[in-house]
Amino acid sequence: MAKNRRVDIKAILGDSDLRRKLMVSTIRATQAREGIETTEEQADRAYYVVTEAERTAFFALEPFRGGKRGRRDERHETFVRALRHATSDVRHDVARRDFAAIDGSPLAYLRVRIIAPVFRESPALDPAVGIAAQGLATAADGRFVRYFWEVPAHAQGHGRPWVAFAKGGPFSRFYADVFLVVNWRENGADIRALGKGRVQNDQYYFKPGMTWPLRTQRGFNLRMLPEGCIFGHKGPAILDIDPRKALYVLGIANSAPAEFILSGLMSFGSWEVGVVKRLPIPKASVEQMQRISRLTQSIYDTKRRWDTGNEVATSFVCPWVLQARNARSFSETLVSAHAAEEEGEEQIEAMYSDLNEESYRLYGIADEKRALIEAALGERAPEILWADMERRTAEQKRMEHVWRLLSYMVKRVLEADEDGIVPFQSLIGDAGLLDRIHNEVATLFPNQDANQVEVEITNELKRVVKGYKRASSIGEWLEDVFFDYHASLYKKRPIIWHIASSQGRAPQGFGVLCHYHRFDANRMAKLRAGYLREAIETFRREAALANQSGHAEARIEWQAKLEETLALDSKLQAVQEGRFEGPEGGATDYRILTPWKAPEDRPKGWAPDIDDGVKVNIEPLQKAGVLRIRRVV
Repeated sequence: MAKNRRVDIKAILGDSDLRRKLMVSTIRATQAREGIETTEEQADRAYYVVTEAERTAFFALEPFRGGKRGRRDERHETFVRALRHATSDVRHDVARRDFAAIDGSPLAYLRVRIIAPVFRESPALDPAVGIAAQGLATAADGRFVRYFWEVPAHAQGHGRPWVAFAKGGPFSRFYADVFLVVNWRENGADIRALGKGRVQNDQYYFKPGMTWPLRTQRGFNLRMLPEGCIFGHKGPAILDIDPRKALYVLGIANSAPAEFILSGLMSFGSWEVGVVKRLPIPKASVEQMQRISRLTQSIYDTKRRWDTGNEVATSFVCPWVLQARNARSFSETLVSAHAAEEEGEEQIEAMYSDLNEESYRLYGIADEKRALIEAALGERAPEILWADMERRTAEQKRMEHVWRLLSYMVKRVLEADEDGIVPFQSLIGDAGLLDRIHNEVATLFPNQDANQVEVEITNELKRVVKGYKRASSIGEWLEDVFFDYHASLYKKRPIIWHIASSQGRAPQGFGVLCHYHRFDANRMAKLRAGYLREAIETFRREAALANQSGHAEARIEWQAKLEETLALDSKLQAVQEGRFEGPEGGATDYRILTPWKAPEDRPKGWAPDIDDGVKVNIEPLQKAGVLRIRRVV
């Protein structure tokens, strides 16, 4: 026979949470015996009245300050009235224990009253769910960090010199592309040797998790951190999460009530690790967790699928217009692409609304408190697919689709060329750029007439659209618009360089596109000795023939092209030889001046090191004035 166990009443009464649960259940049971149905929230409120007599009163007097439009200061009168009558819109009584429920006891009394029960009933994210941590701070991003397109693909990935680097980025909940890479040769030996950065929590590097931008005014936005990444100081991470709960946590943390809770704990615009780790994660049934997880996964999938049409995303496959189905003309293709975007946005907006509904229920926040939360948050950043085109018109998006398609065609042409050098004119047996673009149109639109597609593209380019340069033909767009657009799309780190004999929109006598990854010393030599030499000989010959035929205007035109091209060759020679005059880094210093390398370690002449990045390597060409646009970096 089991012995009778003594109940430690003192210990039970000393446990405030257990005491509260016992009292609330007792109140509900007592009321039920009297035939009165009482909700848990009502019983909880009654418990406060009985046990929490020690409250703190706050008075919202700021609206009565006066001073505007001659209005007198009414704060004293309002305060006196509020002392006599607990006016709901002026006096706010908050139990002191509600402050104690929130670690740090912030003095945001209106928020405390709403969220204190959440902190009492739900465990903090860290350590209950995962570990929130800061990561790598290089202290020299210009030296160690690149956009992924600056580095050849074969040099990227875990175990290779450059690895994916999550370092904050633009606002985006649930999904965001990791478009940066960091130099991690020999386990970050160069960063460690510099001695200025911080290699923090490296035991968690390359593990899957979640990350967020440290600073943003648009609200907290958590997104998946893929396996194989390093996370940064400005892109902290949540790691060691049970994979079965990861989607649930991602969904809850991106919800409206979670943002309200976090915003009451943070400094303005800075979502610090110490704040995020305190986020309460509500307990959920299996069914509730599955609902949140399904919604989260669907939003994530929709956003990532859209990114397959973004040329500067790591998941890029082909432009959105080429993903359209069953279009009978190029115009229909544009309509389909726009419809796909609208449909996707409607879906993620609806799913995000459902997710917020579920989150409010899980946090136990009633409609009255929800209204206060939403009023405090104001208009939150919406869920959108095409972040780069937020607030743009349908006409602007339509033109962007056209430009993206042409950009993709140019990219394909350059990547397919053995030397990575494509002239605008047909030279040394090579087809010119426009001819190759025509072939790309035929390849990419096999079920449509290539000539008709080109006519439709040209008609689109002729339209006047705010923010987009008008072009009368595909050839004009390639010559006058492409490089400027490419440099902008690739965030001032272009990898296709337009070298030309003139700048701006002046007609070019000679022009080529060069792929940065292959434009080494040998390609520079071939450009000058092959393409430029043939162009010079052609222009000289044509000028002589025009002179013999007595065609003065033609002779002047050919002679102008010849002189322009000879001048270009002279400028390229200065870059090739690394000439310099005057102070280091001056306007006539055409060397590659890698800031972190000693003078003796810098390239002698044109011998670019891809690892030094586009900014360093393109500057001599920019100074020499051989790029189609005057300023790239």
